[in-house]
Amino acid sequence: MKDYEHLLLENKAWAKEILETDPDFFNRLKDQQSPEYLWIGCSDSRVPPDRITQTQPGQIFIHRNIANMVVHTDLNLLSVLQYAVEVLKVKHIIVCGHYGCGGVKAAMGNANLGIINKWLRNIKDVYRFHQAEIDSIPNEKDRLNRLIELNVVEQVHNLAKTSIVQHAWKTRNAPHIHGWVYDLGDGLIKTLFELPANTQLDHHIYEYDFTDL
Repeated sequence: MKDYEHLLLENKAWAKEILETDPDFFNRLKDQQSPEYLWIGCSDSRVPPDRITQTQPGQIFIHRNIANMVVHTDLNLLSVLQYAVEVLKVKHIIVCGHYGCGGVKAAMGNANLGIINKWLRNIKDVYRFHQAEIDSIPNEKDRLNRLIELNVVEQVHNLAKTSIVQHAWKTRNAPHIHGWVYDLGDGLIKTLFELPANTQLDHHIYEYDFTDL
């Protein structure tokens, strides 16, 4: 049996187990989705959102990329965000990083990595904003993990600076934005930072005028 065929067998076993415990599960699921959460996480294979939160299909709308970034020129991210906020009307957005993130570690160095350089440059900016704090940390691992935390906080702020989120804040007082970090060493999620709806941003220049509402 080829390696990938094992995945298909596991799928059949999973579907069979679901039907045995809940015969109507897929009939309910196929007609609608109404998740309360949008998860923006890292693509790292060791951080599966549904497994680490013990959630079921239909409960979390998921977007993943290298180092859980919210980049305002990323049409993929913005499309997911708009659909989640305006159509699904999620109540919460979670940005979840993880300690030991390879993307953040690469951004701390000077290696030429090809096209990913352009993506990692956004993390280098986060390092530049907080360089004094990070450089004051004596241990390399701790410096990396602190930048991982600061990157999560920065991406939470980036979400709040989108017109998509600000418009939803004004019209329905949601979503609530959370910044989390997952520890690969013990499997636990740490809460870092959060922005309730209509939180004042760090500078008024980022706030959009919705007086026409």
